[in-house]
Amino acid sequence: MASLFSRDRTLGHSRRGSFSSSSSTPSSLSATLFTMPSTASSRFSPSKAAAAVTSSVSLSPLPSPFGDLTPTLSATDLRETAHEIFLATCRTATGKPLAFNSGNGSSSNGTSVHPNSTSSPSNPNSPSLQRSLTSTAASKMKKALGLRSSSSVKKAEGSPSPGSGGKGKKPVTLGELMRIQMRVSDAFDSRVRRGLLRMSAGQVGRRVESMVLPLELLQQFKSSDFTDHEEYDAWQKRNLRLLEAGLLLHPHVPIDKSNAAAQRLRQIIQGALDKPIETGRNNESMQVLRSAVMNLAGRSSDGLLESCHWADGFPLNLRLYEVLLESCFDVNDETSIIEEVDEVMDLVKKTWGILGLNQMLHNLCFTWVLFNRFVATGQVANDLLCAADSQLAEVAKDVKTTKDPAYAKILSSTLTAILGWAEKRLLAYHDTFDHANIDSMQSIVSLGVSSAKILVEDISNEYRRRRKNEVDVVRSRIDTYIRSSLRTAFAQRMEKADSSRRASRNQPNPLPVLAILAKDVGELANNEKDVFSPILKRWHPFAAGVAVATLHSCYGNELKQFISGITELTPDAVQVLRAADKLEKDLVQIAVEDSVDSDDGGKAIIREMPPYESEGIIANLVKDWIKTRVDRIKEWVDRNLQQEVWNPRANQEGYAPSGVEVLRIIDETLDAFFQLPIPTHPALLPDLMVGIDRCLQYYANKAKSGIGSRNKYIPTMPALTRCPMEKKFQGVFKKKEKPVNTQKKNSQAAVTNGNDLSGVPQLCVRINTLQRIRMELETLEKRIITLLRNSESAKVEDFSNGLAKKFELTPVVCVEVIQQICEAVAYKIVFHDLGHVLWDYLYVGEPSSSRIEPFLQELEQNLTVIADTIHERVRTRIVADIMRASFDGFLFVLLAGGPNRAFTKQDSQIIEDDFKALKDLFFANGDGLPTDVIDKFSTTVRDVLPLFRTDTESLIDRFRRLTLETYGSSAKSRFNFPLPQTTGQWNPTEPNTLLRVLCHRNDETASKFLKKTYNLPKRL
Repeated sequence: MASLFSRDRTLGHSRRGSFSSSSSTPSSLSATLFTMPSTASSRFSPSKAAAAVTSSVSLSPLPSPFGDLTPTLSATDLRETAHEIFLATCRTATGKPLAFNSGNGSSSNGTSVHPNSTSSPSNPNSPSLQRSLTSTAASKMKKALGLRSSSSVKKAEGSPSPGSGGKGKKPVTLGELMRIQMRVSDAFDSRVRRGLLRMSAGQVGRRVESMVLPLELLQQFKSSDFTDHEEYDAWQKRNLRLLEAGLLLHPHVPIDKSNAAAQRLRQIIQGALDKPIETGRNNESMQVLRSAVMNLAGRSSDGLLESCHWADGFPLNLRLYEVLLESCFDVNDETSIIEEVDEVMDLVKKTWGILGLNQMLHNLCFTWVLFNRFVATGQVANDLLCAADSQLAEVAKDVKTTKDPAYAKILSSTLTAILGWAEKRLLAYHDTFDHANIDSMQSIVSLGVSSAKILVEDISNEYRRRRKNEVDVVRSRIDTYIRSSLRTAFAQRMEKADSSRRASRNQPNPLPVLAILAKDVGELANNEKDVFSPILKRWHPFAAGVAVATLHSCYGNELKQFISGITELTPDAVQVLRAADKLEKDLVQIAVEDSVDSDDGGKAIIREMPPYESEGIIANLVKDWIKTRVDRIKEWVDRNLQQEVWNPRANQEGYAPSGVEVLRIIDETLDAFFQLPIPTHPALLPDLMVGIDRCLQYYANKAKSGIGSRNKYIPTMPALTRCPMEKKFQGVFKKKEKPVNTQKKNSQAAVTNGNDLSGVPQLCVRINTLQRIRMELETLEKRIITLLRNSESAKVEDFSNGLAKKFELTPVVCVEVIQQICEAVAYKIVFHDLGHVLWDYLYVGEPSSSRIEPFLQELEQNLTVIADTIHERVRTRIVADIMRASFDGFLFVLLAGGPNRAFTKQDSQIIEDDFKALKDLFFANGDGLPTDVIDKFSTTVRDVLPLFRTDTESLIDRFRRLTLETYGSSAKSRFNFPLPQTTGQWNPTEPNTLLRVLCHRNDETASKFLKKTYNLPKRL
């Protein structure tokens, strides 16, 4: 055998033949490799029919991982070809004729006579094939692999072995045994032996490895050698398809597309498949065929010419060898290997020379055949599984000694198929194994993790390059199996618990689903610890710990979902929490016991089991309750504010109904919170306080919606103009008399505003409502303290640190919103509601004839109504804002009143007297605003009014000086002053304020200055 490894068929040579894994799609070819064809009995000679026992087991093998062949080669084709190769390689190398055994020519001593020869051979030249089957010694191979003896099965079943005595006819030689094991007929076997004898007679001394067997057989037989033409036609086509597969489709040495021999052979085969050619010696068509075949078969990648490469290309060689290895299984008992396996295997290995195989490929193929037979026979023969596992250990050793990419590819596809099958069961091992078949689990796990280890550590370049020190492949796989299977088992228990709940729903006080599930999960954990963990602990030191951590996580997820669906602590919730607490303690106990010998004392596993913590769950429930209540309050605020009309007559207190209602709901929410059966009121109260605080803040912000700022009511300043000469002013206002109907927009009209949501009364209701909320916050804070003191869970420190005594957001927001609304009310009254007096009358034309009195009368009426409507704590605030707005309006008329207003120096006294009257209105003989408040807001007006009594020349000089100071070099030219920007911030030292006084000065000097400096028009 050693000589076989020195030739170019050894694995050391690169093989680029085509092969691929077919594990994803069942192959009809591989599915029938193990089964007897339905026509097998008809092909056996009558004398041998009793020996060909059909399979008693319905085989369901896996698709071959060695790759797909062309669909033209059937399972029968492969089996007959494998038998031919087997017979050919069992010849001796002496060149003497090969003896054969026929159904009609057997001698009593086991030798056979050629039916067409004139003399019988002296000795058979295949002593191994012709050796009598008399040995009953136990097989060394079966013993080494731990395979059971088939004799026990035979005795139990009463069926004879191919190599033992029995009622039926039995084989008496190894050759006859192999014929039966290969399931070929007597006629086929005899014909092959006859052809081999003819070949050896004509080619004395030629090695079988140097022959292309299908070609040689085609030359040895003609149609007359067959009983009928159909049989001959099928035989010829099989050999031609085999040549096509070995030399064209799956060649050992890749073929160039332009290879003439390949093209010629392809044409010959195609033509012969359509119309059979004449075979036999001295035939022209055979000579052409032989030339093309030998040209292709003689090619070698290393220059050696002693071999013919016709059946050693992948995957053809592996599929043929797979068939040969399958012959080691007893045809009477598909789960048992024959007793003569040692002798048979020695003969089978002789085919390596033709098939280009070696010990490594044999180990891999034999591993697959053992494993596949276990699968195909219903997964009951555990000794086959153990044998496959033992063989895989040999494969693991082989992998360390080779870097051949072709072998790595075959290895990868084979191990991937094994691993895929194993993981399909291990990822849900609770469904796969029970007490009846638990013995097979260890071997399946071993196969799975060994395959994974080889695939990752020895084949994966990524692993070798970067991850060798980072990944424990075996432990990682076992971890995955445990977690996956337990998640599946948990889901099944969940469904079972749900069914139990539905079945008991009509009974009194049925248990909640999660309470039932907790009990079932506890039982599942104990079963895992007792049955599966002892097996898995061989590969994972913390198998039980990983299992309970997985169950803990699964149940925890369900528990969270259960809690998220409730808003209060119901009896069901209490039952579930108690059951969860007990389950958690049991799971943690198993994890601790499993990890007692670990380096970290089980801390890593325990970290995977975050506590359920009933108190924390209750806290989450209460937080959800708080969130729901707060969201409900917010939704209510939105809904009611959309309907709120801020009616001042809604109640005597002048508050909006929505404000009163929101306070009532908050009060009810606090009562409901302190009635919850929980021990954590002090800890969770701040969450409720924050939620309520935000709701009130939201209400306050919504209450100012649509009001806008004071700028909404202040009109746009008209463009600057200069006044005409004084006589023209007199002409303009000569017919001006005291205006009439200044009261047409009386105070009642200004105050009532119909259904205007932004009317002054409605704005006052908004202010009152926010003030009421602001005041009620103090009452709420005191009430919360009282409720907290009455709570059983309250502690002294809960009060010493001022817990939940204050609302933080609402008071500040209420003050800001009240201030904004007050300001809006003030500017609305002055600039909008009294605009017909302020803009259309005050100082229009002759100042002495259009003084402030009408404005004061209507303003006083508005103040009276507001004083009667607004809350007393806000009254001073809003009156002060109205006063400030009045002062701003007064200055606006004086400085931005447009071309209809013009003042002489003498008019300054009228203006000052009117302003004093305006201040007196708010002082109200001491009953109004304090003097210091009035003085504070009147500062700007007091500073600007002296400009109206200043002479024009002084104003012009001051304007020039201030402009130069403000704008620098750009204002040096006397007649090129830049136009000051209008800021609206009036000040006697600001150029724009001085310019506007000049624009309204009824004076020729001022008019000329403005004309020359800025070319201002007299009118808009």
